[in-house]
Amino acid sequence: MLDQLGLADALAQQCFACRDTVNYDKNGNEVPGRGWAFMEKMKDTKWDFALVLRQKYQEEIFRRAMAKEGVKLDAPCELVGIEVLQGVPPGGYRVLATIEHGDTKARRIVKCRYLVGADGGKSFVRRAMDIPFDGSSSEDKWVRIDGVIETNLPKPRTYCAIESPTHGNVLWAALDHGATRIGFAFTPERQKAYETFNEAAAVKEAIAAVKPFRLNFTQVDWWTIYIVGQRIARSFYVNDCIFLAGDACHTHSSGAAQGMNTGMHDAVNLGWKLSLVLQGRAYPSLLHTYQAERLPNVQRLINYDKDISRLMTMQLPEGWTGDPNADPNEVLGKVMAEAAGFSSGLGIYYEPNGQLNRVLSTTSTTSVQPGQRAPDVTLQKPATFEHTRLQTESPNTATFYIVIFAGDVKQTKSALSAFTHAVATLSWLHHNDEDEEGVVPISWLTLFAGPGGPSAYETLGGMPFGRVFYDEQLVAHKRYGVAVEKGAVVVLRPDGWVGTVVELDGGAGEGLREYFGGWLLAAEGGAGGGKE
Repeated sequence: MLDQLGLADALAQQCFACRDTVNYDKNGNEVPGRGWAFMEKMKDTKWDFALVLRQKYQEEIFRRAMAKEGVKLDAPCELVGIEVLQGVPPGGYRVLATIEHGDTKARRIVKCRYLVGADGGKSFVRRAMDIPFDGSSSEDKWVRIDGVIETNLPKPRTYCAIESPTHGNVLWAALDHGATRIGFAFTPERQKAYETFNEAAAVKEAIAAVKPFRLNFTQVDWWTIYIVGQRIARSFYVNDCIFLAGDACHTHSSGAAQGMNTGMHDAVNLGWKLSLVLQGRAYPSLLHTYQAERLPNVQRLINYDKDISRLMTMQLPEGWTGDPNADPNEVLGKVMAEAAGFSSGLGIYYEPNGQLNRVLSTTSTTSVQPGQRAPDVTLQKPATFEHTRLQTESPNTATFYIVIFAGDVKQTKSALSAFTHAVATLSWLHHNDEDEEGVVPISWLTLFAGPGGPSAYETLGGMPFGRVFYDEQLVAHKRYGVAVEKGAVVVLRPDGWVGTVVELDGGAGEGLREYFGGWLLAAEGGAGGGKE
């Protein structure tokens, strides 16, 4: 996801790339298949590892990327007032935001079309808009401490779990810049030993938590203690102009390491939709899909987190119907494995709907379905035959990608001809040439099955749609479940999820019109919310 935004390479320069995991029982014996083992099984991406980079370093990379686009983060200012103007239609300048400078206390009012509250768990935006924050906090407290360490743990530069009888399922995570994070449950029994919990206490408890292994901190970078709880905003989008994202609309434990990940999924899902609406390319009704897609996924996260956070404190999940004497560590391993696709982000899916994840009658043409993350596959460039990847060739610039799986052209030639004639009737679909840049947010990719030839024109017998790539070993066609004798057309959303699938034939034009006509202003017969 961050790769498609052009950010992943900069993150990789500083990160710790974690490909190995290990789990130890209370006696220090290695137990395979538990804890973080799911991280070793990621696929459908070249980023088949956990990219570990602490938030402060990521934020600096994001700030530099924003600066290159002429955007400056105005941190000294605070939002202190919100007014939504009545009588202004959706998409208009409905929001008056009062901003106060932190030093001078000078105030100014900004009139805007939309306001995004990404202002943390104590969100002013959420409270100002009276959005309920449903959920609860437990009595459990967790400690996290980062630093440079010395240890006799056999595999210290891994993602590690230690099944401690006193501190729950202990997190041992290799971090960037040579650091390590230790995380553990701080039970009420342990809390009784401290009138004041400070850095020295955090270090002392961390040393106790990782027994029977030895631990010594040569440097402490950061530590925290916090109450575990799960909360979710009742709405992520109100008054057709106010959004919540990240911790402002959901908080949970750090047990599955999903806090920043989930917030970035929110931001990416919303970002390209806002871009298209603000540029006048999409109906404002498109923005309603943000809550429709993200809220169910956040609820799934909350449900997983409730179980994971209890299991990490050696308690069975609420409502547990299994063996009452089950080992919480064994159950945790199963829950973590079950949530693997969700935790990695690769298995996050959006339910089919009538707009962005549209199931048409021809969707069975492929094994990959609307609402699923598009698998990343290796492709071959024409002429040079150098390898590239589908994800690399479909960056997130708020652009949709119509990917034509052309199959074996000798067998699909008549289908390709019928497809060409069908889409030729949709004039708006072709207003994306370089001399007409920006007319429609659509780009075309054509994938031929088999090794590359000297000329894409000659392979096809005419000019192909958009940029051409070869599927040398048929990896792409097989992964997407496309028969090389039939081909298929797959629409990829800007964020890398599959939007819809149509057959490679004369009916494809109607399928594409039906899909894009639901929200794209330029589409003929657009009926996705009226001219709001």
